[in-house]
Amino acid sequence: MPQSQSRRIGIHTSSAGALYNAATKAIELGANCFQIFSGSPRTWAAPPPNPEAVIKMAALRAEHNLTPLVIHANYLINLCSPDPVNRPKSITAFRGELERAVIIGAEFVVVHPGSAKDHVHRDNAIEAFAKGLIEAAAELKTGTVSILLENTAGHGNLLGGDIADLRAIRDLAAKKVKFPIGYCLDTCHSYAAGYDIATAKGLAAFIKEAETTLGLENVPVFHVNDSKGALGSHLDRHANIGEGYIGIEAFRRILNASALRDKAFILETPIDNDGDDQRNVDALWSLIK
Repeated sequence: MPQSQSRRIGIHTSSAGALYNAATKAIELGANCFQIFSGSPRTWAAPPPNPEAVIKMAALRAEHNLTPLVIHANYLINLCSPDPVNRPKSITAFRGELERAVIIGAEFVVVHPGSAKDHVHRDNAIEAFAKGLIEAAAELKTGTVSILLENTAGHGNLLGGDIADLRAIRDLAAKKVKFPIGYCLDTCHSYAAGYDIATAKGLAAFIKEAETTLGLENVPVFHVNDSKGALGSHLDRHANIGEGYIGIEAFRRILNASALRDKAFILETPIDNDGDDQRNVDALWSLIK
């Protein structure tokens, strides 16, 4: 259970049945922040949130100090795609994510930077993503929402294996998008991309690079996942905390790093067995000094 309300430990929960079920589940697990999909992660469109469910969700969040609420954009979106069919679908879908996030009252929408496979140069893909972001966000009310660009394991042509990609996108888009733009860093993705956060020296180097390249004040959320892939494997497969290559002692260092104490740590770990979600939340709380 939470030892300090100043620390933020959360988990991705399901809103199946009703939007507020996600908040209820987070409370049951002892989390004080959480992440959801605002619709199906594998379909292009989603209906607007039910107004009564939005009100109930807000009440639960206020009563239990559940903040931040993070929405993860659906997996089909590829804002850097040049494809004449996929690109407009991606832009429309991400616009829908932003609209729903504002209605729900979320603090953050996390989006992956997409694949550069159909571009001659990665710089073209980065520019295409920034333009897609600008188009998707055009003339929308921002509410409390910020956009967070998530790093990736860097497999194949994926952008974001190098965190400098995220900075390049923000530099191109920030002045033309009313929503604040920041970053979400994933521990599994970072490790699989080649950042050795499993060691004390490697974590210190990663934090220094994140500060220099991104500015840690622009990184409010970490996705906390162990890695089924080895260092630099580019394998995006999440493992339960302490059951992957990163290891329990590395997560102890991550959670207690002075530079990261104000961040929200949100689990996206698998539920292979009943109670895995509870065990992962409990594990994070137990590691905090």
